[in-house]
Amino acid sequence: MIKKTGKVTIWDVAKEAQVSKSTVSLVLTNSDKVSKKSKDKVLSAIEKLGYVYNRDAAALRSKRSNLVALVINDLTNPYSAQLAVGLEKHILALGMLPMLVNIAEDVERQKQVVKTLKEYNVAAFIMCPAPGTEQSWQDELIESGFPVINIMREIPFSAAPCILPDNKKGTHVATSHILSQGIDDIAFLGGTSEISDYHERLSGFLSALKQFNIHDKKCVIEAPTNRQGGREAFDKLITQAPSTQAIICFNDVIAYGVIEAMRQHGLEPGKDIKVVGFDDLEDSRLMLPSLSTIAINADEIGKRTCQVLNELLNQSTPPVRTLVDINLQIRDSSK
Repeated sequence: MIKKTGKVTIWDVAKEAQVSKSTVSLVLTNSDKVSKKSKDKVLSAIEKLGYVYNRDAAALRSKRSNLVALVINDLTNPYSAQLAVGLEKHILALGMLPMLVNIAEDVERQKQVVKTLKEYNVAAFIMCPAPGTEQSWQDELIESGFPVINIMREIPFSAAPCILPDNKKGTHVATSHILSQGIDDIAFLGGTSEISDYHERLSGFLSALKQFNIHDKKCVIEAPTNRQGGREAFDKLITQAPSTQAIICFNDVIAYGVIEAMRQHGLEPGKDIKVVGFDDLEDSRLMLPSLSTIAINADEIGKRTCQVLNELLNQSTPPVRTLVDINLQIRDSSK
């Protein structure tokens, strides 16, 4: 029996488990090349001996840490928090550790954060890129040896694979839901033209109008993707198009601001003007009226992202673009 004094080594674990040192190493690095029986023996020996795996030293040997940088555009947005949770679970399942940072929609802050994280020799970057992110900057990061995956937003022509909700389908379905009720005095509010998902969601709104043979120009108002942006967008809308009967919002947070502003104007959401959001935040089904919205499965985004991450780390070629399906949740705000 191995004495419990002194530092337990990988050799001690191998002896206790009656396997080779290389088998122990494979288990410690979460390799799928080890049988379940051998893995169970090694894990049992580790627990019995109290062995602690020095990941920092392993990273120096392999020239790669087990850290995955999650560079999130805006953690004040509730959907970003849902997304981070979805990603965290699947990254941990790969035997890796997420490192979460907020760039607050600031491209210069994004550059500085990424520069610092490179010094930690992270295994990969998962990014929801800030507005103004350049293809050349991202490609240089990839060329320097760091795998990069874009989520929720796409950098046109970047070498990074991207995981996206089907934004165009989402707003197309939401707009069709309103138009099928015989309402065609409709507007699109929120988002800014600097981000790819704005163009995709606006495109879905316009494609639904075309499908219903509606060709007159509708009110489209850009606004920051927060509550105040929704309030300000509605104030502009009610001046420019006071007869509006329905609003498709860029996201749920914009919709919350729209509903607040609507009440300030003496209008009742869902009755005087119908409202549909995008994201399906937890509060959307609890508010009054409950908000109709497009649901994006954050866990599925995390799962697909980590499938791509695993392929990149194993030097395989993942899909360039992965679309995750959406669902329309019809509630009181648009019935």
